[in-house]
Amino acid sequence: MVAQQMERSAADQIFAALADATRRDIVTRVLRDESSVTALARHYAMSFAAVQKHVAVLERARLVTKTRHGREQIVSGDVATIRAAARLLGQYEEIWRGRIGRIDEILAAPAEGETP
Repeated sequence: MVAQQMERSAADQIFAALADATRRDIVTRVLRDESSVTALARHYAMSFAAVQKHVAVLERARLVTKTRHGREQIVSGDVATIRAAARLLGQYEEIWRGRIGRIDEILAAPAEGETP
């Protein structure tokens, strides 16, 4: 059911990529507006190469796409992947809400040995 919506390895890559605060920040930035890797690197206290590696992880997880414009690599957020991850989390929430919904039934049921 849940795993059918998104291949497990794809979900693992997405959530592993999003486990890092820098990568979450990069995704947030490029969802707002595409950006060159050079411009992204200015926001972080790390080397350009380290930012490139973060972008590569996000690209493998399909959270971002990179296109070359001349000498620059432009990074854009992939909304379809974000939506797929959100659907997966939504399915987990439905399962959880189903359990919470049954609490009323459990509380209303007579205890063992009690007569209704």
